[in-house]
Amino acid sequence: MRALSILLGVLALLGLFAGFLPLLGWVNWFAALPPALLGLLLGVLARDRGAMTLNAVIIGLAALRLMLGGGLL
Repeated sequence: MRALSILLGVLALLGLFAGFLPLLGWVNWFAALPPALLGLLLGVLARDRGAMTLNAVIIGLAALRLMLGGGLL
């Protein structure tokens, strides 16, 4: 479960990078938040602090980007 959590975190990080481009903030709803939330859940179940931290940081950055863009931009 630890490896799957980290893999989901890395995939969410790639989605987060795409969501930082102008006018592509909506990508965070589909490419960053769902995998990061699932990765966080798996990290909690595996009791792996590194995986939990990675996914929590990605969730925070994606949420911040969505707030700054009004949820879409």
